[in-house]
Amino acid sequence: MQYHTPGSFDDAATIAAKAEGVTRFLAGGTDVLVQLRADMVTPDVLIDIKHIDGVSDIAREDGGWRIGVAVTGAEMTEHPELDKEWPGVVEAMDLIGSTQIQGRATLVGNLCNGSPAADSVPAMIAAGASVSVVGPDGSRTIKVEDVPTGPGRTSLEKGEVVSAVHLPARGDNGGDAYLRFIPRTEMDIAVVGCGVNLRLDGDRVAEARVSLGAVAPTVLLVEEAAQAVIGTTLDAAALEALSAAASAACKPINDKRGTIEFRTHVAGVLAKRAAKIAYDRAGGAK
Repeated sequence: MQYHTPGSFDDAATIAAKAEGVTRFLAGGTDVLVQLRADMVTPDVLIDIKHIDGVSDIAREDGGWRIGVAVTGAEMTEHPELDKEWPGVVEAMDLIGSTQIQGRATLVGNLCNGSPAADSVPAMIAAGASVSVVGPDGSRTIKVEDVPTGPGRTSLEKGEVVSAVHLPARGDNGGDAYLRFIPRTEMDIAVVGCGVNLRLDGDRVAEARVSLGAVAPTVLLVEEAAQAVIGTTLDAAALEALSAAASAACKPINDKRGTIEFRTHVAGVLAKRAAKIAYDRAGGAK
């Protein structure tokens, strides 16, 4: 195995572009090291990006936030301003693993692992987050929902590496939330996850984004669910329409952790609950 510690993302991209065999990037390591120890993946080239300047920074950017690729879940939870503006994203990341895992796990690792059940991904998609990507042909920005392409797969091309996550400006009268269902009380994989982000005009929903995890091959952005609540005061009829749209979007599988029927039902339930929390956080009438 070749082990590299590049000093910049351009160097990391150059190394990755020239690499032969299996290449993995190392930031938090909570996925790649587990896979390595379990003999699931043995990288031919391991590129450690933790030593690049700025990778552990949480910084203001155009009224929003730039979150470095190596920022951990624990660091996000302990950042009061980020937690105040994007509590749904922070609480989603905070659900991943144990206290020890929280000290290493990262948003980008959770995203690039390509799991449809990743907790932080529906929350990021609902928030309208994007990522910066550096590759051998330069840099580009990708919406988070365009990164996963299937279980364990992403749209990143050979030599490309994510350098940061970007959360937009929160603005006034906005709120987000993330909820999941798991069989146990903690440290389990989502059977269904749901992120909701709302912006209000008075007590009416002016903008909305709804995302579902673990109910399809990739995390979903459900436009029909958002349209079900836009223009409403999130009354009972709107919530039922939201629930129906969320359930209709599901394309889950049967496995030992949940049936198709169960996941489809729970998606609608979580969408309603997360929407109510987001609405309250946005300042909607109680």
